[in-house]
Amino acid sequence: MSLLHHLILYLTLLTVVRGDILRPRFYSQSCPEAESIVRREMKKAMMKEARSVASVMRLQFHDCFVNGCDASVLLDDTPNMLGEKLALSNINSLRSFEVVDNIKEALEKACPATVSCADIIIMASRDAVALTGGPDWEVKLGRKDSLTASQKDSDDVMPSPRANATYLIDLFKRFNLSTKDLVALSASHSIGQARCFSIMFRLYNQSGSGKPDPALETGYRTKLNKLCPLSVDQNVTGDLDATAHVFDNMYFKDLVSGRGFLNSDQTLYTTQETREYVKMFSEDQDEFFRAFQEGMIKMGDLQSGRPGEIRYNCRVANRRPIDVLLES
Repeated sequence: MSLLHHLILYLTLLTVVRGDILRPRFYSQSCPEAESIVRREMKKAMMKEARSVASVMRLQFHDCFVNGCDASVLLDDTPNMLGEKLALSNINSLRSFEVVDNIKEALEKACPATVSCADIIIMASRDAVALTGGPDWEVKLGRKDSLTASQKDSDDVMPSPRANATYLIDLFKRFNLSTKDLVALSASHSIGQARCFSIMFRLYNQSGSGKPDPALETGYRTKLNKLCPLSVDQNVTGDLDATAHVFDNMYFKDLVSGRGFLNSDQTLYTTQETREYVKMFSEDQDEFFRAFQEGMIKMGDLQSGRPGEIRYNCRVANRRPIDVLLES
């Protein structure tokens, strides 16, 4: 087969959604300790820096929304590839990649070339929630790691902190995720922190008005003004909700009270289509937990159908996409 025919076949493969068959306990025979190893390493990370587990959990969102859950977000740039780490929604924002590196190293010692980096993200995200007081659930595994990544693909998909609920509803629909899924999954911001950079416009120039966001509760706005004055280093961080180290429904209670940190969070309460879910979750933590784990499982099912592999190093692809075809 000629190189041209190989290239045509490769481009065709990119359009086929033919993902891996995912199932619980996928590694029960090939690496029976996989899930316990991941949880052990996540506990270590949390003891070293409490914020790190929240950062790892967010990797699932930023990975799965861009060509499916394939660990493309972990790939470093190469001379021939601009990856996702420097995409607009990720640069100076995504962090704790070293936690995934440590998990991968431990898994490679126990079960070489067996557990994908994509599955590590899924397991570690679940563990981040469980270890901070949230629900625990069985995850489906069996993903392959992507051979490439695309900064443009990430820029084209991932929302900014300025996004409103209407935009987010439409975005989630593209991935067969409902409005309820959107609201529940937004509570990934129940733990962790975000930068002043993400809220400066809310504090000083909402919608180009030269004024703060009127949805901000007065006392909370005063607190944020002190944290993020106009002269601040915009990499300074603030807690995303009032219990930033505990996964609970305080995130929703804060939204009801006008104390949402990000515009994309507070807009969930100021928008009619999402407000009732915010109110429901603020009053019923068990219902929130059920909806969150359902949403995480649905998001974890997203796949592109592209050729994949099991990486030895989560930051570097073993092969190029064309190599897979040339070997066939």
